[in-house]
Amino acid sequence: MRRDAPVVWVEPDGYPSFWAVTKHADIIDVERQHHRFVNEPRAVLQTHVAEARARALTGGSANPVRSLVQMDDPDHRAYRAMTQPWFLKSSLRRLEPELERLAAEFVDRLAQHGGTCDFARDAAAWFPLRVIMSLLGVPPSDEPLMLKLTQELFGPEDPDMRRGGTDVDLMQALFDFNDYFNRLTEERRRTPRDDLASVIANAEIDGKPIPEFERNSYYVIVATAGHDTTSSSIAGGLLALLQNPDEMARLRAEPALLPKAAEEMIRWTTPVKHFLRTATEDAVVGGQAIRAGDCLMLCYASGNRDEAVFAEPFRFRVDRDPNPHLAFGFGAHLCLGRVLAKMEIETVFRELLARVDDIDLAGTPALVQSNFVSGLKTLPIRFRLR
Repeated sequence: MRRDAPVVWVEPDGYPSFWAVTKHADIIDVERQHHRFVNEPRAVLQTHVAEARARALTGGSANPVRSLVQMDDPDHRAYRAMTQPWFLKSSLRRLEPELERLAAEFVDRLAQHGGTCDFARDAAAWFPLRVIMSLLGVPPSDEPLMLKLTQELFGPEDPDMRRGGTDVDLMQALFDFNDYFNRLTEERRRTPRDDLASVIANAEIDGKPIPEFERNSYYVIVATAGHDTTSSSIAGGLLALLQNPDEMARLRAEPALLPKAAEEMIRWTTPVKHFLRTATEDAVVGGQAIRAGDCLMLCYASGNRDEAVFAEPFRFRVDRDPNPHLAFGFGAHLCLGRVLAKMEIETVFRELLARVDDIDLAGTPALVQSNFVSGLKTLPIRFRLR
């Protein structure tokens, strides 16, 4: 498709039609023009039924939440600025000792399984969850609930993840998030702390508190995207190393390659498969005429395998450099938590490779069934600690 029809019209049954944008250069072209190709009215592909239910519940929006992902400027700029200082590299350095402590606890947790475990479920899901919940101010006792609701929200097509499988059940997960974060807001307004929840709960734009819908949407995007995509990269990264033992051996021998290896794990897994944009005016993308009002799907997984950009794109290489992947997006909507995600991945694999002698597959891995955010839901392994 990238070679013969890089921008192609798609009419899937039960879903809105869209232009699939599959080449790296064309995705960047769209992302750069964020005023011409906007996030509203829809940012993620949903069924017609799901969109109709969202409109009924939100008063007209096809999006069941309104977070940074669904916003355009000037709202996007204002809301992003609320928490951006927390995710700067200079701010995150203070987390390094805590990340190292949690990574050691992460491997200790593996040891409790006695040599076999489901790495995706028993390990990879836990570490980034603990990190982002600590930043947010959610107590460890509530982490299982946050993980469950995240899986229900991001994996409604997957029978192992969804609550019941209907759009009503998907919306119920959002209602449960809202109930939780409304209570958290009340607590942080009474007694603010040094955490992200206090920032969001007490945030003002133009001198006014942010509306409840946007406030709870902000909590949701931090609480879900802040760990689910990273856990997918950790589990997917380990699978890539297991399937490429020479790369595993090289990374063990040259731990200085960890920053490059982390970027390659992120490119390789590309947890966020797409975002949607809508053309505000007639345009041309990749030689294809686009009409005002047309929807475009930015296919990040395809862009991250583009032969015109990546040498041997279907080979996993821990020393890949340069690695201009699009897994975090590009331009104005570049992922706010990208620095933290890379820090987490590097820290986990530094600890894992230092303390685990042998790791092998112990069964068949399985992916979450989702067209939006997807990664491994099971990764059975055998291992031996040093």
